[in-house]
Amino acid sequence: MKVQKNLIVITGGAGGIGQACARAFKNQPIILTDYSQDKVDETVAKFSKEGFDVAGIACDITDKKGIDKLTKFVADNGSLKAFIHTAGVSGTVKDLKKVFNIDLVATDLLVDAFYELAEKDSVAILLSSMMAHTVPANKDYDEALINPQAQESFDIVSKFVNNDSDLMYNFAKRGVQLLTIKNANKWGEKGARIVSVSPGVIETPMALKAAEEHPERMEMIKQATPLKRNGQPKDVVDVIHFLASDAARFINSTDILIDGGVIHNIKKMG
Repeated sequence: MKVQKNLIVITGGAGGIGQACARAFKNQPIILTDYSQDKVDETVAKFSKEGFDVAGIACDITDKKGIDKLTKFVADNGSLKAFIHTAGVSGTVKDLKKVFNIDLVATDLLVDAFYELAEKDSVAILLSSMMAHTVPANKDYDEALINPQAQESFDIVSKFVNNDSDLMYNFAKRGVQLLTIKNANKWGEKGARIVSVSPGVIETPMALKAAEEHPERMEMIKQATPLKRNGQPKDVVDVIHFLASDAARFINSTDILIDGGVIHNIKKMG
């Protein structure tokens, strides 16, 4: 018999935003997943010591078999309350295919897999990016972004990104937002929701590393932010915690920007 637990499942659970998310759900059972089993074990051990009800499993999110193993692990441990997808890579990997596969194809695979576990009041919360908002709607590539597993989709999107992996990141994250619209009716039939959040510059270890490599650009973004500061992980996590709660029960198939207002100024800079 399945144990009835309202599980919070967090991908990228060993990363900065992933761990910050876990902290916000201290009073609920959590399952963490990440690429490295060692990192997962280390994170689970740390949270267990602090009194969290937490378990973990490694998963390559680009591999269907790996995802099947993950969803089986979740199903064996209880029912799904929230699937929070923070795993991904930035354009700094300098590999268009890798960015497209990890940030968009894997998201599509995960949404399909977790749909099978969704039930009334479950929610999927996908991490997009403020940079997705710099990519305008365009039927020539949006169809490919909505269907990233289709064989020709990568080639179609690649034509628009000038071999720039940062641009591919922006397009892939637009695709993440489009997936919430694509899946809304399907999830809604179960009484479940699917939403995305788009963080701006958040001071995670990854962003702080980028700040060291591109200090002028990072300072420029900070000065262009109406609130004159970068975001902290808690700024994103508090929104995610709200979206996972029943207080957000009528928020569905939409994206919430968490960027201090900077994207409007970035767009003006062209």
